[in-house]
Amino acid sequence: MTKRIVVLGVSGSGKSLIGKSIADTLGYPFFDGDDFHSQANVDKMRQGTPLNDDDRKGWLATLNAILTDNPSAVIACSGLKPEYRAMLRNGLDDVTMIYLKGSIDTIWQRHQKRDGHYFNGREMLESQFATLVEPTEDEALVIDISQNADAVLKEALTLLANSPTH
Repeated sequence: MTKRIVVLGVSGSGKSLIGKSIADTLGYPFFDGDDFHSQANVDKMRQGTPLNDDDRKGWLATLNAILTDNPSAVIACSGLKPEYRAMLRNGLDDVTMIYLKGSIDTIWQRHQKRDGHYFNGREMLESQFATLVEPTEDEALVIDISQNADAVLKEALTLLANSPTH
């Protein structure tokens, strides 16, 4: 089983919850990509302004460095575009990506239950869906998040155990 795992999806898809649960189960360190945004990025998102490619470059390079420096790790990161996912994998051939796939309605319902997160508003979520180029099954393990978190975790662990690197 790969030891470098990136859990992908739009904000509210469960990346942090599932990523942390995978890391805890496997005994790997967990890194929430949200914790590594620059203050300027956080301020921008708090104001409801979507990040652009330039905003994300340094952030993605930081996450790639974390993967490079940790022979086993789980990172939660939106990874909305193929080029972002390529930046995460840069120089590494043993990264498995798990894409948490859900509808905007399912994810918006979850967003409305969150407290204190800087990601601000339905427009921001809609902008993530507009930016999203869903990973193919050749690029990532794809899991439908309409099921509960325990079922998503169980499916993720099963897919990881039975899968070559993605």
